[in-house]
Amino acid sequence: MATSSVTDSSASAIAALNAASSSAGVKKDDGSERFLRLLVTQMQNQDPLNPMDNAQVTSQIAQINTVTGIEKLNTTVQSLSSQMLQSQALQGASLVGRSVLLQGNALHFDATRTATAGFELASAADDVKIEVLSPSGRVLDTIVVGAADAGRSGFEWKAPEGASTDGITFRVVARSGAAALGATPLTTDLVRSVSTGTEGGLNLSLLHGGDVPYTQIKAFS
Repeated sequence: MATSSVTDSSASAIAALNAASSSAGVKKDDGSERFLRLLVTQMQNQDPLNPMDNAQVTSQIAQINTVTGIEKLNTTVQSLSSQMLQSQALQGASLVGRSVLLQGNALHFDATRTATAGFELASAADDVKIEVLSPSGRVLDTIVVGAADAGRSGFEWKAPEGASTDGITFRVVARSGAAALGATPLTTDLVRSVSTGTEGGLNLSLLHGGDVPYTQIKAFS
């Protein structure tokens, strides 16, 4: 009677293993498939008087199913990542021909010899002024902004007729009382094309600034 009981238990476990192997849905050369086949063979050739512990077999099946589930999850995540990248590329393509705002202190002029730029303050300032600089660093003009709240602000500057606009930059001087405040200069540029970076991110090719990651863009219009 004991031998019959052991045989029935082993047969049930083998049937469960075969079912798990069939439902795994993996390629025949996959590690989990090989594991299940070896385990079935081991149980079919075991000593009927000293059979394998069914609880241990069940635990091993659960572990291999967990590994298979993780592999399927990784495949799903990779697929979602690819879809998100394609969606991002399509959205990025809509930026071609548009003006973007990013960190930088260069002034880029339009056909009317007017440049639009900005700055970003971490905290409110009592007094802000913009110094327009020549390529050599000489102050060409000063724009008085006055008090400004924390965050981004913009300004325009028109170059005098006949003056060169090449290499013109600007500097932001901000103060709160007697204390100087840090200010981030923001330049404008034009998007010429969009491409996918080597690490999967999106790159924008700008008219003046070359290729920059999409993550560096502060705003667009």
